[in-house]
Amino acid sequence: MAKDSAMQNPASTISAVVVPPATAWSLRAWPPLLWQAGGPTRVRFHHLGTRIAPGFDAPGPLAGQTVWAATGDEGDAGMAWDWVQIARGVVAMADPMSLVTNVRLVGGEGEVLTAQQSARFLNELVRTLPWQREVQRALSARLN
Repeated sequence: MAKDSAMQNPASTISAVVVPPATAWSLRAWPPLLWQAGGPTRVRFHHLGTRIAPGFDAPGPLAGQTVWAATGDEGDAGMAWDWVQIARGVVAMADPMSLVTNVRLVGGEGEVLTAQQSARFLNELVRTLPWQREVQRALSARLN
């Protein structure tokens, strides 16, 4: 009987929406969001995925990308950046100026900031995320 009532009222059933993993470059296709530079971040970013670059067995430092997203009243925000392992247990952003995001920061006069002007604010946001722990988790899973 419960099965029949659920079929008659599809809104009462819970279905999982499957969203394909976002890639760093797919964030460029997300609708842009305008945020005030230096203003409070009203969203909480969560980890979507971390990728280790091909050539994992090649000599040299390990590297890859990590992708993060948040949902707010204005829409979805995404950020991704390349990372590199500089020592065992230590990872860093490969290039802090190459963060990929659909967030566009607005200055005090209402102007959209350039990538260079936005870097300070976006990197501060990255610093607050537990991204290094997620990268280490991906590296540990790959090594085991």
